[in-house]
Amino acid sequence: MVIKLFNRHSIFICACILAGVIALTMLVNIGRNRFREQPSPVSGGDPSSTSASAPAAAGAAVPASSDEMRAVWVPYMNLNMSQEKDKSEKAFQKKFDAIVAGAKNCGMNTLIVHVRPFGDALYKSAYFPWSHVVGGTQGVDPGYDPLAYMVTASHKAGLKIQAWINPLRIQVSGTPSILAQGNLYNTWKSDASKAGWTVDSNGGKYYNPAYPQVRKLIADGAKEIAQNYDVDGIQFDDYFYPTQDGSFDQSAYDAYCASASKSGTPLGLLEWRRGNINAMVSLVYSEIKSVKPNLPFGIAPQGNVENDMNMGADVASWCSAQGYVDYICPQLYVNFENPVLPFDTAAQSWRKMVVNTNVKLYLGLAVYKSGSDADSGTWKKSNNILAQQVEVGRKTSCDGFMFYSWDYLNSDQTKEEVQNVMKVLNS
Repeated sequence: MVIKLFNRHSIFICACILAGVIALTMLVNIGRNRFREQPSPVSGGDPSSTSASAPAAAGAAVPASSDEMRAVWVPYMNLNMSQEKDKSEKAFQKKFDAIVAGAKNCGMNTLIVHVRPFGDALYKSAYFPWSHVVGGTQGVDPGYDPLAYMVTASHKAGLKIQAWINPLRIQVSGTPSILAQGNLYNTWKSDASKAGWTVDSNGGKYYNPAYPQVRKLIADGAKEIAQNYDVDGIQFDDYFYPTQDGSFDQSAYDAYCASASKSGTPLGLLEWRRGNINAMVSLVYSEIKSVKPNLPFGIAPQGNVENDMNMGADVASWCSAQGYVDYICPQLYVNFENPVLPFDTAAQSWRKMVVNTNVKLYLGLAVYKSGSDADSGTWKKSNNILAQQVEVGRKTSCDGFMFYSWDYLNSDQTKEEVQNVMKVLNS
């Protein structure tokens, strides 16, 4: 009896062990299969080995996340009423309604709308004059609030809208042709103590971020938008210092050096300029958060990091430290055949640079180059370059895409590219 019980128990124990081994083996195999199904990372690789079709063929396509950014930039030219015979509120609304409908049709979920292109405003501002874009002449009240309507219309259509700002640009190449009498450029130039707060350079006029009062103006202007409008974000573009020429801010830099020399060694010009821009960006960030803590603030710098650093845009700090931006969107306006900065290499570089987990990475894509002769005709070699770039971006774990610009989403030149990228966006 004892022997029989022992045998039965032995058989039972062996059976349990065998079942356990089988289950463990199945779990391991499932894990291996899942690992094999994961998309392989995009290789930075040798730039000379990239081609227009290679990135798309590497690994299975990655599906879009539910919160993937799909934005399109709407530059001031697309909103310009200054040359229209009918400058009425209804005419502006009709123009913007067409943009909303077209963006939705192309699968976009966000509009990045130019609301301060030249130290002016497409909204009622306590700091900046009305833009010529809506009033015909800078400083002329159009009789309605364009931004208020754009927010309402976008949200009604189920789209988000972000306010796009040029922080330092006042006038470039004669645009706008007239600066309002109350424009701070005119006010400050007439005051000897504030003369350096704006700068004339290479035919343009700019705010000088070397001065705390100028940085406060830019921050107050961003805060004003956050406070008064239900926008879904605020964005700076890639315009910071317009030149590396030391004469741009010579007097301000000389004054800094004289002061810094009393207690240490002054920073070099470029490093000092980056410090000025960083001070401005961090102040803008904190002022926006003081009004709406969850409102995203982002910057869309140039895709070439060296160019950014040379213009005072310290993108490395913005991507790594807290308190500058909630997202970064490098303008990667290149394709896979670019000899200096191939798209996949650039995407990988930016992904590695964004080490702050609170900073989202979006990729800016050049719809405007599709089907054109740009970059030695390489954009004509394929009609699915943008689609491949979206696939590469997803494999690189970016958080979405921004397309430049609205008018090229609906153009004969870009028609095939846009149709193909829409298929990928909606896959």
